[in-house]
Amino acid sequence: MNVLLCPDSFKDALSAEQAARAMASGVKRATPAVTLTVCPLADGGEGSLEALIAATGAERRELTVQDALGRPRLASWGWLGQQRTAFIELAEASGLQHLSAQERNALHTSTYGVGELFTAALDAGAEKALLLLGGSATNDAGAGMLQALGAQLLDQQGSPLPPGGAALQQLATLDLATLDPRLATLQVEAAVDVDNPLLGERGASAVFGPQKGASHDDVAQLDRALSHFADICSDALDRDDRALAGAGAAGGMGFAARMFFNATLTPGIEMIMQQAKLSELLAQADLVITGEGRLDGQSLAGKTPIGVARAAHRQGKPVIILAGSLGDGWQACFEEGVTAAFALADGPMSLEQALPRTAELLAARCESIARLWIARDRP
Repeated sequence: MNVLLCPDSFKDALSAEQAARAMASGVKRATPAVTLTVCPLADGGEGSLEALIAATGAERRELTVQDALGRPRLASWGWLGQQRTAFIELAEASGLQHLSAQERNALHTSTYGVGELFTAALDAGAEKALLLLGGSATNDAGAGMLQALGAQLLDQQGSPLPPGGAALQQLATLDLATLDPRLATLQVEAAVDVDNPLLGERGASAVFGPQKGASHDDVAQLDRALSHFADICSDALDRDDRALAGAGAAGGMGFAARMFFNATLTPGIEMIMQQAKLSELLAQADLVITGEGRLDGQSLAGKTPIGVARAAHRQGKPVIILAGSLGDGWQACFEEGVTAAFALADGPMSLEQALPRTAELLAARCESIARLWIARDRP
């Protein structure tokens, strides 16, 4: 029996690699002779860099950059020298996971550190960059990144804007003359895990701002500021991508990637499955098990388990999803090729009780699934 294990992370509990190890231990308890293939995945957000490095054998490089609040932080990025390709994960520099709940402030957090990672990639000779969007603490539509790359964002007095999305309301001049010229020939593909536009009730500020510390009034202020920024960018570049699906990803970084890098916006799970050569692994599998922290109706919009299920279904492979919890609308996953889906809990328990037991519960569920799978061939 060949079993392919390709989970995403279980938020606040296990990385994708840790989840895969827990799954493997459970399957082996049921049938030690099983052939296991482990392929940790991600959907473009936190953990995507790890998945890409594991899948491609890329070199991990490190650089001290500014975090979302301007503090020094050691960030990783990936480098495929022969392909002259860099892997840049926004969350490594400007991720929400690096801030405490009290530090979250969508008005003032910045993507400056992401620009510093791009500069390092260009210095290494990058001709292509895979930009992994998601998990951001920011809502500045990439303004900080542009400043780090040499662009000048000035107010009416000719002074540089301070960090953060709120300051964009004061933007009077966008000077791209000093933008790093090497960007003109850099091919950028941006991985997104949402399809939201930049502005409005489905935009970056309204949908994702609150989890980054934005109040109701902050959301309105940020949406106005990003709208003003989009107007000035449109005038400067003679194009307008604010309504594009994915423009609102990572606090508007999808918009910046399109406008300033002419990036293609790709569902993150599709990009990472391609880099991991998942279709080849699926061809050898008898059973596929995937999962992440939560499965609900929103998972259909680009989350890892559904991406895996769709790919497995195309090859006629059975796929089982394990999730920390099953939320509203999870049954829609069956229309995407999912064979079965299970929550991990083995009885009533709070989130606080469940998190430390995630590996144990994941292994137990996989053991039961493997035993059931083996039993199907018995007379």
